Amino acid sequence: MNLKRVVVTGLGTINPLGHSVPEFWENLVNGVSGAGPITRFDASNFRTQFACEVKNYEPTEYFDKKEARKLDLYAQFGLIAAKEAIKDSGINLEQENKKRFGVIWGAGIGGLETFFEECKTFVLGDGTPRFSPFFIPKMIANMGGALISIEYGLKGPSYTTVSACASSAHALVDALNLIRLGKADVIIAGGSEAAITQAGVGGFNSMKALSTRNDDPKTASRPFDKERDGFVIGEGGACLVVEEYEHAIKRGARVYAELVGGASNGDAYHMTAPDPDGEGAADVMLLAVEDAGITPADVDYINVHGTSTGLGDIAEPKAITKAFGEQAYRLNISSSKSMTGHLLGAAGALEAIVCVLAVKNNVVPPTINCSTPDPELDPGLNFTFNKAQEKNINVAISNTFGFGGHNACIVFKK
Repeated sequence: MNLKRVVVTGLGTINPLGHSVPEFWENLVNGVSGAGPITRFDASNFRTQFACEVKNYEPTEYFDKKEARKLDLYAQFGLIAAKEAIKDSGINLEQENKKRFGVIWGAGIGGLETFFEECKTFVLGDGTPRFSPFFIPKMIANMGGALISIEYGLKGPSYTTVSACASSAHALVDALNLIRLGKADVIIAGGSEAAITQAGVGGFNSMKALSTRNDDPKTASRPFDKERDGFVIGEGGACLVVEEYEHAIKRGARVYAELVGGASNGDAYHMTAPDPDGEGAADVMLLAVEDAGITPADVDYINVHGTSTGLGDIAEPKAITKAFGEQAYRLNISSSKSMTGHLLGAAGALEAIVCVLAVKNNVVPPTINCSTPDPELDPGLNFTFNKAQEKNINVAISNTFGFGGHNACIVFKK
């Protein structure tokens, strides 16, 4: 069977490092941390009092007041990212067959703030069940993608992938395969998340998953560092316009990179911990490389999951050496979460954008905040610590691993 080629023609994001792709990329390659004290709520009684929030965000700059009240923050971030990506792609929606134009969106949690506030109002009330008519549609995880579809009248494949931190990476894998098989011409793929809430921070604190470096938030996300003590929660949205190659060329689109492969599998190991031997992670990388029709020797850069947690930061490098063998030592590796924090369900799409821009610009963003590499790490691996590196990047892959053992890997090529 002849599979169609798939390319990336548009990018959009709003995240802790910027309200647009150019702003995000500039801060990323310059090693800027997006962490700071939490402003969404009074966090003084929480073990973790900082996060990677979207800075200077005012909903009324993007939506009118009435519309904003109907939208959970995660959906707002998704609509903003999609708008930038569609504009960036230069696509003329009026000339498209919208029945072949889809939306596949990822969200690990969805409208957590809406859920928390509505339930709090009920619990603290007199027992009368007073709930907003927008409660359910604001909260449910599929609504971020649905609203993008509605906004632009897109009637092709339309659904949401929910696989914790791997959600938006799975959205991209699905988009790749649907276009390859001729089921769609264009797909808006990405994800959004807004879990910097009392429930989100409190819940992750109770798991001892978050860093508690309250005295120095900007250095708290420190993947692979001996002194790391947990991840830093982030928020935002990230979107890629994914398009069939001939369709893109016919309309004269600017192509960022080719999406050549993707794979997913499961660790089948634990609710929250990765397989310590990295077997599932190694397998999913090899499956993605095989799917791309390349070899491990062709890969130049890996944007790792790299969350700044004790177990994950050891298991993933093991997986890389297991999958790539001697080739692992000529790769560049870096974790953009050292700057953005962990965007949960939106992480895969944001890190896919990082890979696309690394391929386009021949720059490897750094892993910041590492002063003492963990002695358990293989010292021969190049983690691109603390400073970006110029390098000819023909192929980049993005790893995303979710709670429950959900693994995804995506491959981009010049």
